[in-house]
Amino acid sequence: MNILGISCFYHDAAAALIQDGVLLCASEEERFSRKKHDEGFPSLAIDFCLKKAGLTPQDLDYVVFYEKPFRKFERLFLTLLSGYPKTGPVFRDSMMVWLGSKLWIKSLISEKLNIPNNKILFADHHLSHAASALYCSPFEEAAILTVDGVGEWSTGTLGRGAADWEKDSHNVTTESTETPEKKNIGQKRKNEIEIFSEMKFPHSLGLLYSAFTAFLGFEVNEGEYKVMGMAPYGRPKYVDKVYQLVRLYEDGSFELDMRYFTYHWHRYKTFGKKFETLFGAPRHPKARFVTAQTSLYDDPIPPTPEEIEKNQYYADIAASIQKVTEEILLKMAKHLHQKTGLDKLCLAGGVALNSVANYRILKETPFKDIYIQPAAGDAGGALGAALYVYHACLNKPRQFVMEHAYWGDTFDNDKIKSFLKDNHIDHVYIEDDEKLMDQVVQMLEEGKVIGWYQGAFEWGPRALGNRSILADPRRADMKDTINIKIKFREPFRPFAPSVLAEKAAEFFEIGSTNNQFPMTNYVHYPFRYMLMVAPVKKEKQSVIPAVTHADGTGRLQTVHKETNPRYHRLVEKFGEKTGVPVVLNTSFNLKGEPIVTTPENAYNTFSKSGMDVLVLGNYIVGLLPNSSFY
Repeated sequence: MNILGISCFYHDAAAALIQDGVLLCASEEERFSRKKHDEGFPSLAIDFCLKKAGLTPQDLDYVVFYEKPFRKFERLFLTLLSGYPKTGPVFRDSMMVWLGSKLWIKSLISEKLNIPNNKILFADHHLSHAASALYCSPFEEAAILTVDGVGEWSTGTLGRGAADWEKDSHNVTTESTETPEKKNIGQKRKNEIEIFSEMKFPHSLGLLYSAFTAFLGFEVNEGEYKVMGMAPYGRPKYVDKVYQLVRLYEDGSFELDMRYFTYHWHRYKTFGKKFETLFGAPRHPKARFVTAQTSLYDDPIPPTPEEIEKNQYYADIAASIQKVTEEILLKMAKHLHQKTGLDKLCLAGGVALNSVANYRILKETPFKDIYIQPAAGDAGGALGAALYVYHACLNKPRQFVMEHAYWGDTFDNDKIKSFLKDNHIDHVYIEDDEKLMDQVVQMLEEGKVIGWYQGAFEWGPRALGNRSILADPRRADMKDTINIKIKFREPFRPFAPSVLAEKAAEFFEIGSTNNQFPMTNYVHYPFRYMLMVAPVKKEKQSVIPAVTHADGTGRLQTVHKETNPRYHRLVEKFGEKTGVPVVLNTSFNLKGEPIVTTPENAYNTFSKSGMDVLVLGNYIVGLLPNSSFY
């Protein structure tokens, strides 16, 4: 049975294809369109999935959209209507867009794929999130927490799911106007997800964080991770001020004081004058960020005391909203554990990409094991919608665990060779993998920055060793070199350490070796996707300074031999040579660009940046002619 999942029209449009419950391929549309966070209909991603599987649209049994458009339209319509007359201009623009395309998803899918309407289904937004984590996890039974900006009405849900329960109802419709069917909560079912509590718009943790993202000068739905990266440069001095916006309850539910916000009626702006009265003037998006801790590298203009003071204030604001976010999530998770009594947790939704909060949930709640799917945001909803139909609706048994994120397109050595020769690009070919690895390790030791392009590209926002920029983590100067001269981005941004899974506990506070929390096989899953930030052990911080952030942490990726043997071998050889089985890893892209997909993308990005070497499969571009490997 072939089921295609689709998400689109808000941000990070994507497609995912499953066959008999097993994921075959998945990708965000941006990887092909080259438009960052492309929200349009994912025609290119769909074409890739069908081609990869050797299918035509007529071979699909179902196509599932990741949310219910009529319920979303209801929320938009009622919210804007209640805010009239100040919502007038937004109401007019929104109605034009919705009545023109967004409301008629079924017709659009039918037209694009030339399939009948009875093959097109709709799943609830937060159920798609929940399914994307539960049905990709190794758990037979788990508590489920989903948190994001907003779906149809929900902004967060608490629930539970199981793999071996008897089922007698489902929550999917062939008519997008239908509302979810009521469930008998607590009755055991097979392959069912039960949602027993939800937060509703406009009270949203994701939108609260996004308001501060905009206040700090970053783009909403793109710059939230920058706020997380800025936070360690500050102290949470303004938590009390943030709580003036939020009335938090013991179960993790909360109410926002909407007098401070405008996202519920303004098309672009997320916060209002009352917000600015409380927190001051917003940070200018083009202002440089410099504190006593940050570096300007080779900027000839020294910072003034006033500039440092102003930026320190913004860093303290970032630290404050980050802390409040963590506290809310911890309360939600603890309440969820109390309600379910389960010790395994599945997290999903855009807020589940907050890797600092994720670590605290693992460390400070009774949950022993956590699973987070690598594309936890809206892109992952495409996969979740397909899995929900297969398991919860059709009651098909599970036989899949997502153990890696390499679900994109692959370009082998023959395709790479054709590209290089057709474009007359000088290169070196090293057939023997061990010799290739030796050369790469040698170049890393020499301080070279390497574009590493191998195998299938990654699913989700993180580069995990197939489309990565690599460097020596022992060189403190690498942080500034790559941020400013390679990726042309803000100097405060941290880099991820890729570490051999079997050596990770030697460098990071992640396991039973420090008796903080029990380490099981499952706990490794979020770490392999860079979805948890953990403290670097104090004695190791000076050993890997380029990947140790200002607060002594690292957003690590554990590299497993069974899921990426080539990357594992590279890190292993670097460890054998240097005694440090860790490499600096950042995504293979420039600021404002999607991660590279094709050899052409990789070469163009390499050419525009200050990278020293590009390794495409077994081909090396930029290798010095006098090398012994030439």
